[in-house]
Formats: sequence, C-alpha cells, structure tokens
Amino acid sequence: MSIDSEIIRNRRHIHKHPELSECELKTAKFIESKLKELKIPFKRITKTGIVALLKGASSGKTVALRADMDALPIQEDNKLDYKSVNPEVMHACGHDAHTAVALGAAALLSKKKDSLKGNVKFLFQPAEETSGGAESMIKAGALKNPEVDIILGLHVCPWLKSGMIGIKYEEMMAAIDKVKIEFEGEIAHGAYPHLGKDALAAAAYFIIWAQTIVSREMNPVEPSVITFGKIKGGDGYNIICENVSIDGTVRTFDAKARKLIKESIRRKLKALEISSGVKSRLTYENVGSPLINTREITKMCYKTAKEFYGKKNVEILKRPSMGGEDFAEYLHKVPGNFVYIGTSKNKATSYPWHHSNFNIDESALPKAAKYMAYTIEKILEGKQ
Repeated sequence: MSIDSEIIRNRRHIHKHPELSECELKTAKFIESKLKELKIPFKRITKTGIVALLKGASSGKTVALRADMDALPIQEDNKLDYKSVNPEVMHACGHDAHTAVALGAAALLSKKKDSLKGNVKFLFQPAEETSGGAESMIKAGALKNPEVDIILGLHVCPWLKSGMIGIKYEEMMAAIDKVKIEFEGEIAHGAYPHLGKDALAAAAYFIIWAQTIVSREMNPVEPSVITFGKIKGGDGYNIICENVSIDGTVRTFDAKARKLIKESIRRKLKALEISSGVKSRLTYENVGSPLINTREITKMCYKTAKEFYGKKNVEILKRPSMGGEDFAEYLHKVPGNFVYIGTSKNKATSYPWHHSNFNIDESALPKAAKYMAYTIEKILEGKQ
C-alpha cells in the first residue's frame, strides 16, 4: 500500500471511531499499533497522550511534531462509508486528519532515520477541544528527554483551497477565557412579577449589555470577542425565574485587554445586582494563551512551503483568528510554528469547523505529511 493510501486509510479509521477529550483510549491504541509497525519507540505519558521518538544517525537538534486526536460531542450528518459509529461524537474539527498526517510524516522520516541529523518527536495529544491537553503533556515531560528545540503543528482549514498552505507570522490565534455566571433571584407567579426578582430578565439584559464592553470600552483596532453560547434556567412559562446560568467565552490577544474585559464583567454584574436585586456569582477561567508563532521558525516554514508547495500555493495570512488552540502552550516553552493546511475543494469540504457536516478533501493530507517531513529534515540539516 502506498503512503498516500495509508494516510487516508488511517484518517478514515480514526474518523469512524471518534472519542471525546480524555477518552481517546482506542485512538491511542490504534496510534501505538501504527508506531509499532514503523518500529518507532513510544511511551504513553498520560492516560491517552503518546510521545514517540525517532532517533537520527547523528546528534543534533530535536524537532517535535504535535497532533491532537480528540473529537467533539456532535452528531455527524455526513453520509460517508466512514461516518462516525459513535452516537453524538464526531471528528468535526479535523483532529483525525492531524493524527493521520503525523503518522504519515513518521512513516516517511523513519525510512530516513539512518541519515537524519538529529531527533524527531511525535506528540499525539488528547483533550485539545476541552483544553488542558497540551499542559498535561508538558507536565508529563513531552518536551524533555531529549529536550525539544523546535515544535511544529498544523490544522486543516476549510476556507483555504486544497493544495494550499497558510502561513501566519506572530499572532495567529486568540487567548481563550471561559465565563460562567449564575444568577439568583426570587420565585413568584408570572402574573405578579413585582413579588419576585427575575433572574431570567437579569441574565438576558446582561448578555446584551456585555456587548458594550467590546463596542464602547475596547480599543476598536484591538480584536476582542465576547460570546455567550449557553443559557439554562426557568421552571414554567408563568413563573418568575429564580435561577439562571449562562456560559460563554472571551477571546483576546492583548494581556491588558484580557484583564479589562474581566474587570468590566465584574463591574457590570455589581451594577446589575443593585438595579435588579438579583444576585450573581461569576466563575472566570483563563483556559488558553494566544498562539504566537516564533518569527524565525515561521520564516523557515515559509521557505520550505514555497519550495514544496510552490509560491503561488502559499498564502501569508494577514489577520489572526479569534479561534483558540492549545498548541500555544508549547510555544511558551520552545520556539515553533503552526500552519493551516487547505482542505476545501467543493461545498461538501467547505463547512466550518464544529459543523455536523464538516469534512475535508483527503487528497491534501499526503502532501501535508510530506511537507512536514520535508521541513523537519531541512531544519535538522540546518539548511533553513
């Protein structure tokens, strides 16, 4: 079987058997079986996280390639032979593809281990979707023994044409904060609202009011997003609601902006308590850092991308994404670069991430694996 066919076959197997964050047990065993076939030593360093080490023929740098492998709690709507067999679990963000690409790069580089001028680590990481996966891998020693000098990562991209690669200097993805607010009012009959304190009305008002933080308190040229995506509460159509909780996310790049939004949310909640009589409790969690590519490593990857894909197929991305990626946590420890691999060919392969119809043009994956292997080889040779 050709390497191209093997990469696609691996991706389809993982896609068909998705597992949620921290539950990637079968996925981990599948990866380990492939590493055994390639005779690449590996170690399970967390419950599902794997580090494989390919030692070169001579001493030199150690370059790591990271692939995430968890799926999402989404019911797949695609009609595919390899559609998810697990109800309400789906690879709707491309982590199946990332794992297949990393295994493909491992297969390609294993054939050249006798000429590699350094080492290659492959990090198969759990729990990117819920965050914490990268941090757990780092704490377990993924970047040590030997010390990683440079780390690379990739993500399939539904708005880049298949056969293209997206390169972004410096700020690429936003910091992620998770917000939960619980409102506590007083229950009453809906016909006598003056006898209660309406937690539902307070929550609804706050959701709208919070948007003025971005529109009136933030520098308009400083990217920031406040989104509340979940609201829960109420007992009946004719009952003043006593308890409501809302969950949301804040996305920023600048540390000062991140702090300002948190402080403004607290201030607005205090004002709302005074005006409505509804109590509130805020849980504010800094989930992830902004992903900031290392300029020098990005320059290397841009050079190899032009050599491998051709200059016309390399897009320098001008604007960062407000999406988040815990690859950022590795970049706090070692220099590195994260790229987008174009996988859009038609309507069926252009649905956004986290969509129930998300799918990719698989023909982009073998090229991505070969590009990653090529870039790693060039870095180890010191030719970039």
